[in-house]
Amino acid sequence: MAVGVPEHEVFAAADTVLARGERPTVERVRLELGRGSPARVGGLLDIWWARLAERLNGETRLPALPSEVSQAFVAVWQQAIHLAQGVAEQALDQQREVLEAERERLATVEDQVRQDLAKGRQQVTEAVTKRQAAESRLADLDLLLVQRQTQIEELQQQRDVLLRERLDTQRQNLTLQQDFEALRQKHEQERTAQDSYLRGVEDRAHREIDRAREEGKAAVNQLKAASRKHDDLQRKLELAHSEMSQAQQHAAAQLARAETLEQQLTQTRQIPETRRKPRARKKTVSTTKN
Repeated sequence: MAVGVPEHEVFAAADTVLARGERPTVERVRLELGRGSPARVGGLLDIWWARLAERLNGETRLPALPSEVSQAFVAVWQQAIHLAQGVAEQALDQQREVLEAERERLATVEDQVRQDLAKGRQQVTEAVTKRQAAESRLADLDLLLVQRQTQIEELQQQRDVLLRERLDTQRQNLTLQQDFEALRQKHEQERTAQDSYLRGVEDRAHREIDRAREEGKAAVNQLKAASRKHDDLQRKLELAHSEMSQAQQHAAAQLARAETLEQQLTQTRQIPETRRKPRARKKTVSTTKN
């Protein structure tokens, strides 16, 4: 553990600063030493000021002098002590301010440390919780690993079975390939024969088509002749229809004329009967009178 700056080094540095005619302060003493914390140097500097007062109050150590000189020297010495005490009090005030600032800084650091400690405790609690969760997860993973190992063994057994089935399938596939090759060759032979047969059929079909074309041309010519004949018959039919229509009109006129004549004849027949009826009445009256 570090002790800090030794006491005699701080006292020697303060004496050196005072010998230069400067007031020993914490910063000047630390600058003279080149090291040391403000709190350590300030505490030792307070002790140095107290011992300085004791050293300055060393009237008994003066050599034998005349009483007037001794009294004058004592008066000057006391005045110097008084001034030194004022300077020491100012230095003490500065040291107190430094110590107060250091105390406040330490209080702030302490609060920060407490907060960090509380945060650290919380983090430790969270870490413990996470560790417990991790241990539980690890136990689950161990169980899962055992299950996976069992599944792997089962899969290996299934793989062995599948490998045997694969070998059987390969043998069957080889047999099927041989059968397929034999069937392919047979099919090739049949296809060659079929192609020859189809070429013969196509040749016959082409000949039949050519013959059908010739017959079609003849049929077209016959159809054209029949069409012309049909046109002639159509014209004759239309002429016959026209003549028949005229005959029907003439017959209708004759029929109307016959009906007119028949009506006239009927009217002519009805006139004598009308004339005979009064005579009959006269005969009836005469008969009644008789």
